Amino acid sequence: MTTTYKITSARLLILITAILLSPVMILAGSRLVDGRMSIDGKPFIIMGGETGNSMASCREDIRDVMTKADDQGFNTVLIPVAWELIEPEKGTYDCSIIDTILEEANAKDLKVILLWFGAWKNSMSCYAPAWFKADTKTYPRARTRSGKPLEIASAFSPAVLEADLAAFNRVMSHVADTDTARTVIMVQVENEIGMLEDARDHSPLARKEYAKGVPAQLMDHLNRNKRTLHPSLLHKWKENGTKTGGSWTEVFGDDIYTDEIFMAWSYARYVERLATEARRIMPEMPLYVNAAMNSRGRRPGEYPSAGPLIHLKDIWHAGAPSIDMLSPDLYDKGFTSWVEAYATPDNTLFIPEIRTAPENTVQALYAIGEKGAIGLSPFAYNLRKSSPQMREANRMTASLAPLLRGREDMNGLYFDSDSTTRTLLRDGLRIKASHYFTLPWDPRATDGSTWPVTGGIIIRTAPMEYIVAGTGIVLTFEPAGTAETSGVKLGEDGFLNAGTDRAEAGDAKKWNGRRIGLASVQEVAVNPDGTLRTIRTFNGDETHQGRHVRISTDDNRILRVKLYEY
Repeated sequence: MTTTYKITSARLLILITAILLSPVMILAGSRLVDGRMSIDGKPFIIMGGETGNSMASCREDIRDVMTKADDQGFNTVLIPVAWELIEPEKGTYDCSIIDTILEEANAKDLKVILLWFGAWKNSMSCYAPAWFKADTKTYPRARTRSGKPLEIASAFSPAVLEADLAAFNRVMSHVADTDTARTVIMVQVENEIGMLEDARDHSPLARKEYAKGVPAQLMDHLNRNKRTLHPSLLHKWKENGTKTGGSWTEVFGDDIYTDEIFMAWSYARYVERLATEARRIMPEMPLYVNAAMNSRGRRPGEYPSAGPLIHLKDIWHAGAPSIDMLSPDLYDKGFTSWVEAYATPDNTLFIPEIRTAPENTVQALYAIGEKGAIGLSPFAYNLRKSSPQMREANRMTASLAPLLRGREDMNGLYFDSDSTTRTLLRDGLRIKASHYFTLPWDPRATDGSTWPVTGGIIIRTAPMEYIVAGTGIVLTFEPAGTAETSGVKLGEDGFLNAGTDRAEAGDAKKWNGRRIGLASVQEVAVNPDGTLRTIRTFNGDETHQGRHVRISTDDNRILRVKLYEY
């Protein structure tokens, strides 16, 4: 079956308009620029929600998830496009479900990220059409080492790729022709690719490919990028002599982790074919692949082996250079550690799936501020009940997009009962940020209440001026060189006791340093052009008489803090 690309009248009109209005059109649509998301030339934070898997097969469900996304303050909906619905009969395509998604999203002024559930979804080929699944002779399955066939289409079959690619081509072409509002801002290629029950495919086609040895294209990439390779891959390569070619076992060793590297290369090459087609149809459309985590001590095949995991980033970058991001789906503990792992210099951080929880907005703020993430999306958000606070928090976070600077000007804050304080040294200041429950007067700090996850973002906007946004945080500012007062028991009103000050000063030393005060603290809103609108001014009790800046756990606020020295 040959896929033919046709220049339709709609696409021709778009091309002509682009030529005539190129200074305007060059900024239209979504794109990734230097690790930042922009839409129509304006910065954009994806505060999204991913629907349940079966929420995109009828208008009623699609309308419901769009309504609930709007109720929860999201600006983007991640929603599946299932191959079985697009091509129910071989060669017969129906893209009406995409039209429905666009219509319902536009009615709520929401952006859309399409998730292509093609050959694989969570490793399995469950969203492929029935005609594809039943014809295993034409479309063979992956097999374990023992020869057991799996409900996983083989990535080594040209027929599998051809069928998947033809349907994906139709989806992308339909979006290019019909999405005049540019509602679709990104596309996920397949879903949580990976081998289960074994680290790699052992079907006849796979064995034949394995026998060819490590491709020169992969070896060239590894040699060119040796300084930035993931430590685990570099160690494995060095351990086997840093060879520049040979069989897979000669270059990487004889174990299941080498099997995983081989399989990752094979999956990446498959995905690159789809990504290349997407680039041909919609050149600026951001593309990503998502990964199920290798967590809880599992081995390849126990977790989905060879997916776009961070320890395999170099294999995926070499095999699928048209993919913009390798994105983690986070359902395990250790959020900040996962963020640290996936925000590498050569991988922009986007979290397309995360467990739906009250702290999702805090997680987004932390990932954006600490690692320059472009967004975060809780999974199956449509199953939870919305609240005014949730809506306010999500919209507040999205509004910060025009203020985002380089990573050197931002930090994320993330606190729970086990991690309550963080000290930042920057701009000659020591900024101490803490969980709101560290304040002595909040009874929930000591009455046995569970400490909620709190946090936010701090952005330097000018010398001695910061934006602080989030919930449940307290910040103090001191010169970096002065002694900290943490651990010193304070008096009833928050100052050092007179006796403490005398004892610390001694007879020979006198205070000769400087101090930092709060010139003003204002709650603000961010306008779309990045200017700030003052809502109210805080002072007195709300700043503990000028001692600190705080946002309670019951509020979500953006504060503009101006400091002065005395």
